[in-house]
Amino acid sequence: MSDHAETARQFLALHTSERPLLIPNPWDPGSARLLAWMGFKALATTSGGFAASLGRLDGNVSREEAVAHAAAVGEASGLPVNGDFENGFADDPAGVAETVKLALQAGVAGCSVEDWSGSEIYDIGLAAERVAAAAEAAHSGPVHMVLTARAENHVHGHHDLQDTIARLLAYQEAGADVLYAPRLRGIEQVRAVLEAVDRPLNVLVLPGVPPVAELAEAGVSRISVGSSFALAAYGALVEAARELQGPGTYGFLERALLGYQEGTREAFARA
Repeated sequence: MSDHAETARQFLALHTSERPLLIPNPWDPGSARLLAWMGFKALATTSGGFAASLGRLDGNVSREEAVAHAAAVGEASGLPVNGDFENGFADDPAGVAETVKLALQAGVAGCSVEDWSGSEIYDIGLAAERVAAAAEAAHSGPVHMVLTARAENHVHGHHDLQDTIARLLAYQEAGADVLYAPRLRGIEQVRAVLEAVDRPLNVLVLPGVPPVAELAEAGVSRISVGSSFALAAYGALVEAARELQGPGTYGFLERALLGYQEGTREAFARA
């Protein structure tokens, strides 16, 4: 328990350093170990990337699978891990709190909870109650699990920045340690959120998002990539397979050699 508490404490402290915490999203223990070997200080799971590794679409992983996966990523990497637990796998606050408790029992350092039910955005009142229940579960024991509250408006076509800010402020008041509004549009929206809230902000890397240096200058505390790394790996697999099926050449071996010599050979040898 003391190790878990220290890992969680270190994870929260990483959000207050001078530079943003770059928190990539592995999709299995192997990718987690490789990213740890490359020097990243913390990791986050990706619901979409993990689901893809099981041959499923995003949103088709169970609570038990997601918690076990986050624990496995932490064990493989030795780093603090933020678990992507979607909407907490429950609509009601008690169910969300139960998910957080299971993650704590599994030794996870942090987790995120969305305000999207799978079919609609929760009413702001209920959404804040869900965050409050999660915060109570995350913070009431000897381990202060880092709770990230996510406002999903922009992911689902609700491009109302003022509503997003109102939600983030409600989640801040409810006890969230970190705030996250995926798919903010441009640096001006990021700055508007940063001016309004008083918690570390996570920004998701997507096309059009400013580079790390510009986000750092604006005051962003954490930058994650979501399922992008996993999809990039699957994209490389598609390219290699098409080359083999089509011209029948082996250009993919150059990338394979890079993965072996400058990645897996050294990273996995330390297992």
